[in-house]
Amino acid sequence: MFWTVTLTLLNGMLTTFEIFILTLLFALPLGLIISLGLLTPIKYLLNILIWIIRGTPLMLQLMVIFYVPGMLNHPIWSGNEAGRITATVVAFTINYSCYFAVIFKGGIQGVPKGQYEAGQVLGMNRRQIFFKITLLQMIKRVVPPMSNEIITLVKDTSLARIIAAYELTFAGFSFMKSAGLTWPLFYTGVYYLVFVGILTIVFNLIERKLDYFKYE
Repeated sequence: MFWTVTLTLLNGMLTTFEIFILTLLFALPLGLIISLGLLTPIKYLLNILIWIIRGTPLMLQLMVIFYVPGMLNHPIWSGNEAGRITATVVAFTINYSCYFAVIFKGGIQGVPKGQYEAGQVLGMNRRQIFFKITLLQMIKRVVPPMSNEIITLVKDTSLARIIAAYELTFAGFSFMKSAGLTWPLFYTGVYYLVFVGILTIVFNLIERKLDYFKYE
């Protein structure tokens, strides 16, 4: 029974990992784009969007994105597992891109203005200054808060269960429903702890690699 539970949870873990990777793949660049928009005249509209997304539960956003289109007779998600995963990734991407945008914005604004002026003196255009000076120093500043958000994302993947996506928590809970077993549900915690532990090690290594940026 132990191996059956282990393999079932591993299958659920693969879905959890899929949601995690796809969310990062889309939310990180979208968050950077939004952060740049926050430095332009459209910042007021973007701030309203961020306020709404950050002020409402991710679970509610997930249910709205998945169920509301069908309730309005315009279903956009298939009822199979692929449709549920897609809806989850869309909801998570919108949510986390807004959080990432605020972090990116703080990182960009935290780069000393003198760095930008130094780039101009060297004859760089705005694009070169951003990618060769601002972006590199911004990464150093945003890694700690970004790592916290990304670790939170690992745990938030469990919310996909609310729309019956077969992720890790759903897999563990299924044994309680079908066989009356509670220990598989607690066993899921081991998978989350291992996942978060690996990410923590990775982010610690990244921070050490970025130590070449020193601020006096």
